[in-house]
Amino acid sequence: MTVGTLSSPRVIIVGGGPVGLGLAIDLGQRGVRCALIEKYESPQPIPKGQNLTQRTLEHFHFWGAEPALRAARTIPRDYGIGGMTAYGTLLSDYRHDWLQRELVRPFYFTDNERLPQYATEAVLRKRLSELSSVETLYGWSAESVTQDEDGVAVVLRGRGTGDTRQLQAEYVIGCDGSRSFVRDASGITQTKSDHDRLMVLLVFRSEGLHKLLERYPNKSFYNVLHPDLKGYWRFFGRVDLGTTWFFHAPVPMGTTKDNFDFRALLYEAVGAEFDVAFDHVGFWELRVATADRYRNGRVFVAGDAAHSHPPYGGYGINTGLEDAANLGWKLTAVLQGWAGPALLDSYDSERRPVFVSTARDFIEKAIESDRDFLAAYDPATDKAAFEAEWQARSSGARSEVQSFEPNYEGSPLVTGAHGRSPSAIGAHEFVARAGHHLAPYRMASGRDVYDELGTGFTLIDLGAVPEFVTKFKSAADACRVPLKIVTEPSDAAQSHYNASLILVRPDQFVAFSTNDASSDARDVLQRAIGNTG
Repeated sequence: MTVGTLSSPRVIIVGGGPVGLGLAIDLGQRGVRCALIEKYESPQPIPKGQNLTQRTLEHFHFWGAEPALRAARTIPRDYGIGGMTAYGTLLSDYRHDWLQRELVRPFYFTDNERLPQYATEAVLRKRLSELSSVETLYGWSAESVTQDEDGVAVVLRGRGTGDTRQLQAEYVIGCDGSRSFVRDASGITQTKSDHDRLMVLLVFRSEGLHKLLERYPNKSFYNVLHPDLKGYWRFFGRVDLGTTWFFHAPVPMGTTKDNFDFRALLYEAVGAEFDVAFDHVGFWELRVATADRYRNGRVFVAGDAAHSHPPYGGYGINTGLEDAANLGWKLTAVLQGWAGPALLDSYDSERRPVFVSTARDFIEKAIESDRDFLAAYDPATDKAAFEAEWQARSSGARSEVQSFEPNYEGSPLVTGAHGRSPSAIGAHEFVARAGHHLAPYRMASGRDVYDELGTGFTLIDLGAVPEFVTKFKSAADACRVPLKIVTEPSDAAQSHYNASLILVRPDQFVAFSTNDASSDARDVLQRAIGNTG
């Protein structure tokens, strides 16, 4: 049965996980009419994508969903959400803190958070329901995607009903996971790095495990390194405090739900027996996959459709939500007419190198580093050497958090940093650097500069030459670029940012900063919106 064509949105988003929901909110809040297509009527109760960084919570702040997300947390705030790495078993004598994201807290406007992905999705669905500019179609799947010079068409089919609908729009974004239909239908290919490992995901209940791990207060996720696994992890995480857990680990190829002793695997990983009641047993293949481009004409991919990797370190959901923040303002700029279509090419040139670096320099590097360590050091053969290296790795775990600073240095949209390219490797600083995330600053009013940022571009005047500020305002008016000017003439602010004038993009990245007035304001602004031709 064909139901017909719905009212035309300007953007169709296929996939209603966190990335699709976040993108729909970002666009909807900016007044862009969207349709969100999601095959499941309700979020699926699999506890993945739990670690949310401070940067991700900034997105939730601007999407009007931060308080609700905090309230949905399943582990009490006073317990803590830190991580730990152990050698051999969870109960061994060798352990150190891991992924201490609180170390970089001063460089962000918000605290980090931890909760199951289905709880995050529920919060985002609720926020999306408040936006009249977004139409949601839950229980529908994309069946075909076609495009021409004028737009895209998506045929949908209702799950379990057979009903069909057709939507037409100017752009479509595939946020439909690692097996993305939109990506494949649009002809976007992938490059894969296959680790030839079958992994199991167990979700189980155990009060006994909680009691065993009470000796490690304020820890919510646990990484076990075992010599036999050659750098691949046995990974535990709390879903709530006291009862429910998830566990990832390598298992032999050919393992099924019925031919393997998963309870014994858990006992071996922990180093003790405890009560276990399984809620879910699933499998996934360990690989890194990257779309060879994030755009093909009017079709884009984001989140797992653009990049997928093992759930090591909580990088996936956070990277995907940054995709949404990057693409959202650029689509808005083009659809509202204050930037040309060339701006959309920068989505690929900024976001794809960042993921390639994330996979290479953090995820796969961690596997290789652990493999080399486990092969070279053994407390049973040389305890002193092992303990010295273990201590060194404890310090290295701190540097991983500090050096993970995704940035767009060398992007065609930012002024400065020539000869460089976007990367996940950086350094957290308060200095306002072109291509980097803006650090917070408490203003004389008591409010943070983040409280003053506009929905478009923001020009932060910390005591610049007045005529220079006026030139930016005139350039923005002439180009119809939304620009809010925040004035805070302060030596302390200039010292904090090492700049007297900062141009901030709608995604809170710095497009330009300076201490003089020699630059051409119009050229800077035109570059920031992709008009460099």
